[in-house]
Amino acid sequence: MEAVSRTAQWTAAARALETDREDRLFADPYARTVAGTTGFELLDRYAGAGTVPFLAIRTTYLDRAIERAVRERGLRQVVFLAAGMDTRYYRLTWPDGVTLYELDRPALLEAKAAMLAGEPEPAGRTRRTVAVDLREDWVGSLKEAGWRAEVPTLWVVEGLLFFLPEDAVRALIATLWQHSAPSSVLLGDVISEAALRNPLSRPFMKALEEDGNPWLFGTEKPEQLLRSCGWTVQEVRQPGEQGADFGRWPYPVPPRETPRVPRSFLFTATRDEITS
Repeated sequence: MEAVSRTAQWTAAARALETDREDRLFADPYARTVAGTTGFELLDRYAGAGTVPFLAIRTTYLDRAIERAVRERGLRQVVFLAAGMDTRYYRLTWPDGVTLYELDRPALLEAKAAMLAGEPEPAGRTRRTVAVDLREDWVGSLKEAGWRAEVPTLWVVEGLLFFLPEDAVRALIATLWQHSAPSSVLLGDVISEAALRNPLSRPFMKALEEDGNPWLFGTEKPEQLLRSCGWTVQEVRQPGEQGADFGRWPYPVPPRETPRVPRSFLFTATRDEITS
């Protein structure tokens, strides 16, 4: 797999550690399989303050937001962009008739399929993998796989945006809005620009760059980013805040107006009506 794709195994290793806890927030019995030895090696290499608890919080926040969006809005199209080693198709409770589309690079999808080849297919749901490069035109490939633009969609952009330059981030978020029917939902995460620049982050950022996975984008104003691309912001949460703590975040959360603080943001946004 490409270097950037191996980080998906890193996050899978973190899910495996959470699953091993007696007080686990979620159970991912597939995480250790898709993490492989590479995932745990990277977990050691990228170890830093808050890495493992953040990944547990991010997974939990998105798990619950996904299930809530599907339940409350009746969504039956779910698209994971840069799906990586995500296993929600197997481990979450999905309503009958839902179709999940997993977009990622061909080599990663092939490797993941081989790792999970022995797992039985859950009933009542469909998964379609779409081999794409998100830097190129991917909408056509998604449509060819059966996705319909006129049907509301749940989009999930987990662990993706900080790998892209700012123009690509804005283009992607705007493209999702342009191709979303009313009642569509966008879930994801983004980091602050200060997280890229903070001296305490340098060893982590250097390791990512050496491994060919540099983080390129952050913003202090995720709400403004989402709104500028057309989305209606429902919530933005930092780990440790109400709704994004789950008893895992061990650090205080400085007020948003405090400058130069490394932050991570988890967000929920919607497209509730078509405007001219």
